[in-house]
Amino acid sequence: MKRHLAALLLAAGAPLCVAGPASPPPVKLAIDAAQVKGPMTPIWAWFGYDEPNYTTAPDGKKLLSEIAALSPVPVHVRAHNLMTSGDGSYALKWGSTNMYSEDKDGKPVYDWTIIDRIFDTYVERGMKPLAEIGFMPEALSQRPQPYRHHWKPGTPYQEILTGWATPPKDYGKWSELIYQWVKHSVARYGQKEVESWYWEVWNEPDGLYLIAPDVKREYFKMYDYAADAVKRALPTARIGGPHTAGAGRFMDDFLRHCLHETNYATGKTGSPLDFVAFHAKGAPKVVDGVVRMGMGTHFRHLDDGFALVAKYPELKNIPVIVGESDPEGCAACGMQTNPENAYRNGTLYASYTAASIAREYDLAAHRGVNLIGAVNWSFEFEDQPWFAGFRDLATNGVDKPVLNVFRMLGMMGGDRVAVTGDRAYDAASIEAAGVRGARTDIDALATKDARHVAVMVWNYHDDDVIDAGSPVELSIAGIPAKQVQVHHYRIDQDHSNSYTAWKRMGSPAHPTPAQVAALQQAGALAELGAATTVATRDGTATVRMQLPRQAVSLVTLTY
Repeated sequence: MKRHLAALLLAAGAPLCVAGPASPPPVKLAIDAAQVKGPMTPIWAWFGYDEPNYTTAPDGKKLLSEIAALSPVPVHVRAHNLMTSGDGSYALKWGSTNMYSEDKDGKPVYDWTIIDRIFDTYVERGMKPLAEIGFMPEALSQRPQPYRHHWKPGTPYQEILTGWATPPKDYGKWSELIYQWVKHSVARYGQKEVESWYWEVWNEPDGLYLIAPDVKREYFKMYDYAADAVKRALPTARIGGPHTAGAGRFMDDFLRHCLHETNYATGKTGSPLDFVAFHAKGAPKVVDGVVRMGMGTHFRHLDDGFALVAKYPELKNIPVIVGESDPEGCAACGMQTNPENAYRNGTLYASYTAASIAREYDLAAHRGVNLIGAVNWSFEFEDQPWFAGFRDLATNGVDKPVLNVFRMLGMMGGDRVAVTGDRAYDAASIEAAGVRGARTDIDALATKDARHVAVMVWNYHDDDVIDAGSPVELSIAGIPAKQVQVHHYRIDQDHSNSYTAWKRMGSPAHPTPAQVAALQQAGALAELGAATTVATRDGTATVRMQLPRQAVSLVTLTY
């Protein structure tokens, strides 16, 4: 009966709900604001997506404005297909700018109209491109036909591998195109602005995204020519890579190439490398009708990448960017074709995001690397059904619960401080065994600045099961004040959750304007009750709550 019920709930895209234990003892978390662990580097303020033309769609502009507004620092944005040929229309895993074509005599024709619209949208909001040099324009492709793909979820992933996925047939024209793009960017936005961007070459060349007899050799050559072109146009520009799908032999060889081997473009030793980037993903699956996340796999891939950077003394303190850091790999695969992705609409995506971002700090610190960004590959999808289970931050202009985690993170600043707890698991433990069975991860990320302490606490489990959770007691020490004002924000089934609001409406396929307005209100970050004043005792404040499973709370203390 339980398995049958689970299957029905999964089919509806809903987590399994079971009754919780009666009156369990509180889970205790101790936060010491006097024990600094390191700066609260805004590694979370990085976002990305496949379809660049969503940028200028109305819902895309709306979401970018919200993302920019929630962050106290400039948000970095990475998108695929910035060099792809086409008319600028969007589709799943497709986009184009048509920046390069050739006339009848084979002479280059540059057109910056569409790419300017995209980058204008970012710059107007104070955002910074992580500018991806890719994919191959049709006129430069070694195998141009077929060029445009029409992939849909449920069809073989390899169908996207059309003419855009080859190295250039003319490296001189490839280099000149990149030189002209960077030069144009400096002319349009100014040298200081473009110096604040990051440039990178291609996406996951070790995966499916580059077709060549010798992929590694061709990618290194593409990188060398691109890096040389970027630096010729703007010597102070920052370029790096390799944005591999994982941290394996390909990435290792790339780092060695950039440090010690002959540059294909210049003939000199080494190639410019201003940052190192790789990707790390988890591996969810369906077990007995319930989605089970693979956070341990995600952490293992992160740790592998950090360890590889740490292997090279020459890379000490080099900026590291996790170019895609997500629960799994295909943002455009909805839950209809991929039932393991049913977690994306509800609070499991939120609790996973909170718990994983917090551990990225610890994993990077353990390896001694300079992690500056972890790209959440999640944006929005145009012309799709409501809550279709894509990996997105909003659906049809309505924010999903996961976006509120980033709103919480935007309210945290200063330094990270120590947290200990009797139900918390460190990254190594989760990497080894996940958060499964009787293990429930109730932990927190805490920060302080001159007048505030912020504590983000979650109740995470790999299985998409909702219950009443546990009572939690926060003991927050190191406060130089006799009392504090406490605000408590919450993401759960009843707060900051447009998905449950939509289901309570009957899951309308076409919500009315009034329903849309209600959903937008439900999608905003909600406060759990009114602010309170709490007295401290010997510099310690105590905050108690009931924290449901897969819920996330942010408690802020102001003094």
